[in-house]
Amino acid sequence: MLITQRRTKILTTLGPATDNAKVLTEIVRAGADIVRLNFSHGNSEDHVRRAELARKAGVEVGKWVGVLGDLQGPKIRIDRFAEGKVMLVENEEFTLDVSLGANDGTAKSVGVAYKGLPNDVKKADVLLLNDGQISLEVLKVEGPRILTKVLVGGELSDKKGINLQGGGLSADALTDADKEHIKLAASMKVDYLAVSFVRTAADVELARTLLREAGGEGKIVAKIERVEAIENLTEIVKASDAVMVARGDLGVEVGYAELTSLQKLIIEECRKHNRVAITATQMMESMIYNPIPTRAEVSDVANAVLDGTDAVMLSAESASGKYPVKAVQAMASVIEGAEKYETSHTHLRRRDENELFGRADEAIAMAVMYTANHLKVRAIVALTESGSTPLWMSRIRSDIPIYAFTRHEATCRRVTLYRGVYPVAFDITHTSPHLVYAAIFKLLLEKKLVELGDHVILTGGELSGVAGKTNSMTILEVKL
Repeated sequence: MLITQRRTKILTTLGPATDNAKVLTEIVRAGADIVRLNFSHGNSEDHVRRAELARKAGVEVGKWVGVLGDLQGPKIRIDRFAEGKVMLVENEEFTLDVSLGANDGTAKSVGVAYKGLPNDVKKADVLLLNDGQISLEVLKVEGPRILTKVLVGGELSDKKGINLQGGGLSADALTDADKEHIKLAASMKVDYLAVSFVRTAADVELARTLLREAGGEGKIVAKIERVEAIENLTEIVKASDAVMVARGDLGVEVGYAELTSLQKLIIEECRKHNRVAITATQMMESMIYNPIPTRAEVSDVANAVLDGTDAVMLSAESASGKYPVKAVQAMASVIEGAEKYETSHTHLRRRDENELFGRADEAIAMAVMYTANHLKVRAIVALTESGSTPLWMSRIRSDIPIYAFTRHEATCRRVTLYRGVYPVAFDITHTSPHLVYAAIFKLLLEKKLVELGDHVILTGGELSGVAGKTNSMTILEVKL
């Protein structure tokens, strides 16, 4: 089993550039820990095939690979132009017309897929198109038509997205297409399901309910990309298993000047509530076309690592770019460089002094990390069913690797997203503690993760096979 000592994980989007089995195997070998299936593109057969290829690549490399399915959500877009694209000129008028045919756009007007848009806007609102490249000021709303003045013009082509500056669009987080994709995700046994354009905790809970009803056991990722999500951040984080800082639409809605500070806020909120954080969007955008990243992109990835993110994500760089393997290699290299120079590797102020632990396994996890950071310990071994104990441990910054020893494949794949946690397949077949210790030492030594005489901390529970029952920690010396 291949185990890297890089703590921050790499989430890699699959697409046409990764459909070659050899390329995908090289991507996994280069450092991809978990793969993303973007349900906004491709069909069901594409997603099923890519998930199977990723899992096979993991077997080939000798590495556990997680799978994340990403719902499209209510991406509010214009329809198509009869000529394919138009040029909008500053100070001229342009109309968004929800009653217009889907292919009948002109230089004066275009249709909108989201029919509720006229109800969500009013005079003086600013609409941002094509990731904020074009700005339109609303002059008035007349039935299905929104008359606007072009503030910032430019070329506008088919199916570009629309954002309302400052937020406020009322489209539901889950569309009919998303609900079908949830069923697909359940059948594929995805490890994580990402929900786009989340506004409240209720959006997260609805997705979880629909996934469970469809037979899926994956964890839920809330994508923060709306102003409303920032306003409801704490409740969304608590309702989720992981949170993605989706900087594309979020940057358009809140303005790019606030984006970096919001990224830090979201990551800190995730760590505070023991949730996983993913930082995404344009992290190495130039590598879609170029074999090396820009210095600004290097700083961006490193900054996310120093913020404490669990994972950084590649989008088009790996899905459709010219250099998917090099993009993963570059990201892995930047992560390693950033982790080497972290100003503080330990951070133990996890809760208020008067706040009590809610569970015994959480208390054990915190005790382990305090001990590990004040004792010469080579590794932490968590005998785990669900992965909750290593998750809590990973919220504390530390150089010490956390090995999640588990008999469950789903848990092995799930912890691929946790910072500083590495899955190890291990089934306890002995009842004697000394025989269990011997089996653990043998596995660690075979993988060259420890040496004889090293100290490790072991956590586990008295009730084997019961999730959430970790209630002990033991300091052991590695011996034959």
